[in-house]
Amino acid sequence: MDDSPLDPNQRSTQKVLYGRRYGRGLRLRQQQLLVSLLPKLRIQPCAGEQIALVDCFETHIEKVWLEIGFGAGEHLIWQAVANPLIGLIGCEPYLNGVAKLLRRVSEQELANIRLFCEDARLLIERLPDSSIDKVFILFPDPWPKVRHHKRRIISGEVLDQLARVLKDRGEIRIATDEMGYLEWILWHFNNHCGFSWDIEKPADCWHSPADWPATRYQKKAVIAGRQCIFLSYKRLDRAIFKPR
Repeated sequence: MDDSPLDPNQRSTQKVLYGRRYGRGLRLRQQQLLVSLLPKLRIQPCAGEQIALVDCFETHIEKVWLEIGFGAGEHLIWQAVANPLIGLIGCEPYLNGVAKLLRRVSEQELANIRLFCEDARLLIERLPDSSIDKVFILFPDPWPKVRHHKRRIISGEVLDQLARVLKDRGEIRIATDEMGYLEWILWHFNNHCGFSWDIEKPADCWHSPADWPATRYQKKAVIAGRQCIFLSYKRLDRAIFKPR
């Protein structure tokens, strides 16, 4: 089944990659931030136009990183604080998670975060070539049922787009605690000519680097006794990579 990116300005019957948009009722402060702060941080690409990343941030940035599915935003906030000269774009359609992130952005007065609250593919297809230095896909929804596998964010089409927007030697970090999805991830990357697995020994996958803070979901997985796997892939130089 074709799972190529959707046009953000057209409706489609194609399945999106995310689940719920809302969870529990939002608190008053969260509702206020969705109205007052989100419009200032939200990226809304125009039909047929690429996103001018330099215009997305009001502060000086040297590089741009992308996180697909940031949950409640713990990792995104940590990276923004630790890397003030990095512009971070977070994709998350679940508005309860967005509201939690906005509270922390407001409290810490972070100027290097921007948000996209729709299907991440809609953003990726609007990004310029060789514009992103690092991508995070941390504990994506595994959609374990076979009939739902088409909703998994990792696919040949998405990897083609990520290979296009990543700079040479740019990095993709992925984490999962679902072994079926791990096999899926490994298969798709191993069958794509744009990336190399950045690993010295298999045990490297069992522990995250120091600059890879634990997310809320990761902590729950550890408490539940599930093994977390951490993968890092590098974008091959364009002289090597040949699009399919």
